[in-house]
Amino acid sequence: MRYPASEKLEIIRIVEQPHLPAKHTLDRLGIPRTTFYRWYGRYQAFGEAGLKDRRPHPGRVWNRIPEAVRQAVIDLAFDEPELSPRGLAVRFTDTKRHFVSEASVYRILKAQELITSPAYVVIEAADEFRDKTTRPNQLRQTDFTYLKVIGWGWYYLSARQCLSDHWCSIGSPSTTSAATWSPGSSAPP
Repeated sequence: MRYPASEKLEIIRIVEQPHLPAKHTLDRLGIPRTTFYRWYGRYQAFGEAGLKDRRPHPGRVWNRIPEAVRQAVIDLAFDEPELSPRGLAVRFTDTKRHFVSEASVYRILKAQELITSPAYVVIEAADEFRDKTTRPNQLRQTDFTYLKVIGWGWYYLSARQCLSDHWCSIGSPSTTSAATWSPGSSAPP
């Protein structure tokens, strides 16, 4: 809980009174001793002005890439436009003797709008196959699904099915029809 400077000053004055120990008074007020002594130290150093809330601000972020290094990465990207972010990271590390990760190079270039999103190609499905099947097992479809398994990571799941109206072979002399197969059957197509 945040206290205004006036309440902090009042709490300090209550604790300073000699009739009760500080620990007992702070326990009754529900204020941790570390919090109180932090307030008290600022009060002794700066007076009432030290009790005002300060905006929390991070100091220098320890892993921020310096501006000179950022500019050097951008310059290298302009000098060698055929390199990918990975290639730029390797080249920069080799030539400048300063390690910059592939992800950092990508972020630097993306911030400068030097990397654009890929163009997506939309393919529409046809009503029928262009090349008709003439034999069993001639045309198969494979579907890939990208899914995340909690605790394991991202995986591809592929499923294959026969698309012809003919009999599909399973790889053994016995055959089954793609039209009559159901998930409860013993052998999938």
